[in-house]
Amino acid sequence: MLALKYDNGLIPVIVQDAQTREILMMAYANEEAIRLTNETGFAHYYSRSRKKLWKKGEESGHFQKVLRILSDCDEDCLIYEVQQTGAACHTGYMSCFYRTLDGTVTGLKVFDPEKVYKKPGH
Repeated sequence: MLALKYDNGLIPVIVQDAQTREILMMAYANEEAIRLTNETGFAHYYSRSRKKLWKKGEESGHFQKVLRILSDCDEDCLIYEVQQTGAACHTGYMSCFYRTLDGTVTGLKVFDPEKVYKKPGH
């Protein structure tokens, strides 16, 4: 096992669709989230805003089956190669990277977040 380098207990995780190679999202993980991901085969992260662990898809049903985890050369960033169920972004888009800097929407909207999360403005 690599000696991963955490910043304030967290390491950034880039999430990539294993089939299409599209970047789906970026999140943070702590040691426990990585351990759970390894044990269960499903992506776990640490929410900085909620200050707790979370399993991707626990509310939406849009799970990420992790097929492979890669580390960068400095061992301070990870890539989860995943099989995505549904969409990755909580706003309803397939990827969190669905806009250009000028605000042009380039991504595919897959679901209505107000219906999935049952609360407006999630």
